[in-house]
Amino acid sequence: MGGAEDGAHAAGGHASNGHANGAVEEKVDELRRVMGKADGDPLRIVGVGAGAWGSVFCALLQDAYGHLRDKVQLRIWRRPGRAVDRATAEHLFNVINAREDVLRRLIRRCAYLKYVEGRLGDRTLYADEILRDGFCLNMIDTPLCPLKVVTNLQEAVWDADIVINGLPSTETRVVFGEIGRYWKERVNAPVIISLTKGIEASLDPVPRIITPTQMISKATKVPLDNILYLGGPNIASEIYNKEYANARICGTDKWRKPLAKFLRQPHFIVWDNSDLITHEVMGGLKNVYAIGAGMVAALTNESATSKSVYFALCTSEMIYITHLLEEEPEKLAGPLLADTYVTLLKGRNAWYGHKLAKGELTLEMGDSIKGKGTIQGVSAVDAFYKLLSQDSLSVMHPEANKSVAPVEMCPILKTLHKILIKRELPTESILQAIRDESMCDPRERIEMARGQSLYRPSILGQPNGDVKA
Repeated sequence: MGGAEDGAHAAGGHASNGHANGAVEEKVDELRRVMGKADGDPLRIVGVGAGAWGSVFCALLQDAYGHLRDKVQLRIWRRPGRAVDRATAEHLFNVINAREDVLRRLIRRCAYLKYVEGRLGDRTLYADEILRDGFCLNMIDTPLCPLKVVTNLQEAVWDADIVINGLPSTETRVVFGEIGRYWKERVNAPVIISLTKGIEASLDPVPRIITPTQMISKATKVPLDNILYLGGPNIASEIYNKEYANARICGTDKWRKPLAKFLRQPHFIVWDNSDLITHEVMGGLKNVYAIGAGMVAALTNESATSKSVYFALCTSEMIYITHLLEEEPEKLAGPLLADTYVTLLKGRNAWYGHKLAKGELTLEMGDSIKGKGTIQGVSAVDAFYKLLSQDSLSVMHPEANKSVAPVEMCPILKTLHKILIKRELPTESILQAIRDESMCDPRERIEMARGQSLYRPSILGQPNGDVKA
């Protein structure tokens, strides 16, 4: 099986010396004990998918633990054959030459010449090739440490102890279906950490949400107890540049606590929580409204007033939706709003909405954008709309005094669906939605949610209303 090249960061990147190194090694030893690793058998961590966050996450671990190669081995899988276009190669060359440390590293590794040839158009560079040198195609401006890249999926995952899912939700089911075939003979199930923010809607036999962790469990037969979700209000490039950030890892006690300790770094604080599915769904929900925020910003020339009006209305819809999903929705308010805020400021979904409204992108280009990856908010708009359109989930409309599908209480979601999915309305329609004179006060929508018994446990696959990790 081919496709591997050892581009591992042998020096351990930013790993410090002395006492700090001892503390790092203790963290590794503790996780190895929890996972039952024997002496001489390294802990194998594998990233699946090399988008911005997936690549950064693996690079953070490589920087922290790459010098302990006898105890930890890290590799990342991405598909082979993705060519880097000439314009990107030219930009990459400029990035390299602007960073003396990166330039010296490439010269030392005898890797600089290929970037000169790529800049001149004399050679085609490939995404897996540049990732070995620490360049993620979706995040060219932020050089990472070199990574060991494997382009053969079976070779990458067959003996993995920990798998990091960095795939878009739209690709998770297919890729992990293939991985499941390679794991049929495994005795011990691996631990999987999913970074993916996106959902699907299933309407049969009852309307419910399907999350990436559930997709992975079904595709691989790995118990959900061994699958965790990690998410939080963060931007991948800023985290790698050591901007202070925090995240939550959600799942069962057995794994989330030791993994939170293992993943925690001075600038990247990882908390833990048992509520796996709900946090995962919230990660998908904020992407829906981020697209609209980008549209509003572009259409109003970055009007602070218009953006604040949109923010008030979209957060009231999100809070309304959380009352359908969670028996105690108040505990989600902080994490949801923080994640929404950073996504509106600098996330790819808001960027996408902005570009659509400016006419610099079109819906016909699809939701996989060069230099950005998959815009997961588009599929999430469709999933939430389909789910909340079901009459079986009906709620009482306080003004009409009749039962309606929950989506009727979410005018922004309805408008985004007409713009992005049905393609019936232009992007300017988002302004009409937030300026509708008949629109109720956002506070009233929140009070409606609190005043009615909206909780529908079946939406998260919990027919008896029992909270599951």
